[in-house]
This record gives sequence, structure tokens and C-alpha cells, in this order.
Amino acid sequence: MTYMVHLLTTSSGYLIWPLIFESDSLKQPLENIKYAAIVIGGSFILEGVSLLVAIKAVRKGAAAEGMSVRDYVWRGHDPTSVAVMTEDGAAVTGLAIAATSLVAVNKTGNPIYDPIGSIIVGNLLGMVAIFLIQRNRHALIGRAIDDQDMERVLQFLKSDPVVDAIYDCKSEVIGPGFFRFKAEIDFNGVVVVQNYLERSRGEEWAKKFREATKVADDSELLNTMAVYGECLVEALGIEVDRLETEIQKIVPGIRHVDIEAHSPSGRSP
Repeated sequence: MTYMVHLLTTSSGYLIWPLIFESDSLKQPLENIKYAAIVIGGSFILEGVSLLVAIKAVRKGAAAEGMSVRDYVWRGHDPTSVAVMTEDGAAVTGLAIAATSLVAVNKTGNPIYDPIGSIIVGNLLGMVAIFLIQRNRHALIGRAIDDQDMERVLQFLKSDPVVDAIYDCKSEVIGPGFFRFKAEIDFNGVVVVQNYLERSRGEEWAKKFREATKVADDSELLNTMAVYGECLVEALGIEVDRLETEIQKIVPGIRHVDIEAHSPSGRSP
């Protein structure tokens, strides 16, 4: 990607620089226009085929992420296909401009149209390079999930009964279109216990506790409490797994979800 931007920027300067500092070349008549036309025509066909393939890839990527092609070009998670399409589009446009310049020179006999075309193509390549730089800055400075996707995830978590509060939400790119999501959650213990008792028939636990209290010493009660506590830890793990699965359904690009129980001692004021 960096190489492509560098190539476009260098090409832009290479096309414009001689026209500014070597103006004498404008007085020279152009030769071998027919050969130039053949080269331009062949290049146009090759670049056109490559452009069609790139457009197909961009449309496929946009469909996979549920975006329009326009939104995908600006916000899509795979910059490679967008960069290829943009570069091929600039190449096809540049070749069309070059062909127009050659036709103008051939019809008028005035070579000034050739450098004019070069200036236009040079500026076109420069604008494409600037677009790619702006489009792909996240590759250097890091990127999180789109705000809309993050808001959908947070709304789901806030609306879930087992979640009391959310702390320290983070996301990061781990690949084209793939993310890691992390959040610290203050769980509602009452709801977690209620859900567990509904799944495990709470009346059986009530019976076990009543029987344990009938024993003279506390050993049986403590043992029952220990088993119950272990079951509650497993119940919390089930709730975490459920939340992680739902988050991945909301945003399929999230491949790794890390939900941790929030420590009250670390709560922000």
C-alpha cells in the first residue's frame, strides 16, 4: 500500500516537473504518434480489464459488510481492493486523457496539447495519492470499529439484564475487516443467580440448603455453599459466552471478544 502511494506521488511529480523546468521541449514536434496510440490502446484494454476485476472485488466486499459501494470505498475494512480499483481507475482515466491529447495534437498540429494532457494526468495521480493517504491513515495510527457498529454493540450490552454497567470498551483491527473487542462489565449478580436457578431448578438448591442447616456442625452447610458458589461461577461463564456470541452476531467482523468482570475497586468516579 505504501509503495503504491509512493509510486503515484512520484509519477505525478515526474509528469509535471519537466513541463515546468524544461519548457523548451514544448516547441519540439511530436513524433511516432501512431506508435503512441497503439501503446495507449493496448494499455487501456489491459487496465480496463483489471479495473473491472477490482470493481467486482469492491462490490463483493461491500456486500459482505452490508455497505453501499460508496460507503465501502470510504469506510470499508479492506483497503487493498479499494486501492487497486482507485489506481486502475486513475490509469484508465489517464490513458483516456493521453489519447485525447494525441488526437488534439494530430488534428491541430500544435504540440501544446501533449504537455497539457501530462499536467492533467500528473494532477490526477497526485489526487489519487492524497486520497489513498487519507483513506489508509488507520493502517499507521490504528483503527477501531466504526462508530455505528460500536454503538450497536454498546446498546445491546446496556439493554441486557445481566449488565449493570460497562467500563473500558476498546476495539482494534486484527486484519482486513476483522476486529477484537474488549469490555469490562459490572454484572448484575441477582439476575445472574435468577437465570441460573431457572436453568437448574432452584427448589432443589433450596432443599439442599435446608438439609444442610439441620446438621449439627457447619461442615455440610459450608460444603453446600462451596458447591453452589462454583456453580455460580460457571453460570457467570455461561452469561459471558452468551454475550460474546450475540456481539459476534451483531458485528460479524468481530472475531475475538474479551469480556471481563469489572473490579469495583477500579471503578472510575
